[in-house]
Amino acid sequence: PPVDSDDKNYRGFTSDACGRLLCPAELDWNSPAVKAGIRDRSEGHIVTDLSFPAFVYEKYTANADNLEEGLFKGKILLQGYKAIFTSPSSAKDVEGDGDGADVIANNRRAKKSSCGIKVKKHVAQIIKMDKVTPRSIAYVACQVRFALSSVTSWRSVDGDFDYIQFWRSIVDFFEKPPGREAQRRVNKLLEWWTRKVFGRSRREDLSNTVKANMSVNALARQRAQLDDAGFDSN
Repeated sequence: PPVDSDDKNYRGFTSDACGRLLCPAELDWNSPAVKAGIRDRSEGHIVTDLSFPAFVYEKYTANADNLEEGLFKGKILLQGYKAIFTSPSSAKDVEGDGDGADVIANNRRAKKSSCGIKVKKHVAQIIKMDKVTPRSIAYVACQVRFALSSVTSWRSVDGDFDYIQFWRSIVDFFEKPPGREAQRRVNKLLEWWTRKVFGRSRREDLSNTVKANMSVNALARQRAQLDDAGFDSN
């Protein structure tokens, strides 16, 4: 059944839809034994901040042999991020690969604003945020987890789950990688996030050689060469 948007009492692990997303990544929510164990808080099924919930994973499924694969690429996590930082309407579109659509839309809004039309800014614009940070991902993960739970008011500890430790675990994943290769993967993941949320101009990727061969620069170079040649002939 669909999740009631007004009544949180029917969320959490009593709801199959929410339970699947909140289920520890190392467990299989489709197993009746796992569902019963989590709901009864039995040994081996106690949900704590030591387990990443399924919703942080791409397609809400973890690879037990490579737990980093798909981590922090969950659709609902990305939707939550966009809803908070770039407007609820932007959260509807998360399938694209960051073609800069949001950047274009923001430019249009800026033009309207410069013409005297009052334009409502989203949170990212207000705080001058143009890239995704580890701590903002951790913040959104906590908000999504709370939204899926049956708890009706915010608290830092929900049963056996400590939100502060959960936040720290996510921040540490990004800010304390064990080595250079792990850092490279973290950087790549953050680039993915920024592209998904804000879109990204490819201008910064252009090499000096490529820019030199573009028509504006090439024309300037040719005109200078013609001028030099004319001066020498005189």
